Amino acid sequence: MWLEVIFGLIVYRLFRRFFYDDDVLDIEGSDSSVLFSVAERLKKLYGANVYVGLRIPDADTASRQSIDIVLLTKQELVVVSVKNFSGILTIGGDGSWVCEKPDKHKAERHPDPVEEARKQVAILESYLEQRGVALPEGYISFKVILPNPKLCTIPAGSFPSEVVTHDQWMQLKPEHKSTLSSWVKTAFRSGKKDMQESVTQNLDFVLSSAPIWDRVELKGNKFVLGEFLEFKGKEEDVQALRHIRRSKVGQMMIQKTSMFGLAPSRLQVLYTFRDYRTEGTSEPECKEVTVRSSTEIIFQSENASKVRKFKLSSVSSMLLSA
Repeated sequence: MWLEVIFGLIVYRLFRRFFYDDDVLDIEGSDSSVLFSVAERLKKLYGANVYVGLRIPDADTASRQSIDIVLLTKQELVVVSVKNFSGILTIGGDGSWVCEKPDKHKAERHPDPVEEARKQVAILESYLEQRGVALPEGYISFKVILPNPKLCTIPAGSFPSEVVTHDQWMQLKPEHKSTLSSWVKTAFRSGKKDMQESVTQNLDFVLSSAPIWDRVELKGNKFVLGEFLEFKGKEEDVQALRHIRRSKVGQMMIQKTSMFGLAPSRLQVLYTFRDYRTEGTSEPECKEVTVRSSTEIIFQSENASKVRKFKLSSVSSMLLSA
C-alpha cells in the first residue's frame, strides 16, 4: 500500500511539474484576477468604458498612484477601489479596517480604503486637468467594492455609503445601467448633451492612453498586474523575443495552444509593434516567432516583493504599458 501511495505522489509531482506552472497555481483567486472579474461585471452592468490597473502620476509625492478601476459612463466618472478582504471586518477606533480570520487566529489591519479612494479621486482629477480635461462639478465620485463572499461586515450598517458590500454588489441589476446615480448624482441636466459627449470623448482618449501596470493574462481567465522584466530560456528563444520590450511592443499574444490542455513543445508568439504615428489609419506592424513553450516570462507582481516566472505554455497574452 505504501508503495502505491509513494508512486501516486511521484506521478502527481511529475504531472504538476510538466503540465502546470506553480506560479499560476499560486495566483488562483488572486487580487488581480478578482479585479478583472469586477471590471467585467461593471462593464456588463452599465455598458460603460472600464479602465483597469492605472498608474496615475501624483505631483505631490513625485510617484505614481495605483487605481484599481475607473468606470466611465455617459453621465459620470467613478473611481472604484476593489478590496478582496475575507474574514470578519470591523472599523477600528483610528478609522483603520480590521479583518479577523478565525481560522488563522490573527487580525489584519488596513488603512481606511474610503480615504484612500478619496485621495485617488483628487489625484486623478488633477491629472485629467493637466491633460486638458476639466470635469464639471459633481462628475467624478468613488466607490469601494468588497466582492469576496467570505467577508462578513460587523455591524453591516456601520460602513460609509461609498462602500459596496458583497450582498449589495450581487444585488446590482443590469436594468439599472442607464444611471449610476444610486452611487452619485447625475452630472448633467437636459440641454447639455453636446458638452456631455465632448467630455466623455476626451476622457476616453486620456484614460485609454494613461499609464497602466503591465499585465499578464493566464489561461483560465487569471490575471497578474505588475512589471515585465525579461524572458528566460534557451538563448535562441530569448534572442527571438528580443524585440518584445515596452519601447517597441504593446501587446504579445500566444497563437497556438495544444489539444486536451497538454503543453506543446513549441509555441507561436505574435506581438504588435507600437504605432507612434499621429496620422494615418494603417494597422500596427505585427511579427510572429516560434519559441519553446518552456520559455519563461519574468514578472514583478504589483505590491509584492516576489518575482514570478510564468511559462509561455501557461500564458494567453501580455500587455505592456508605454
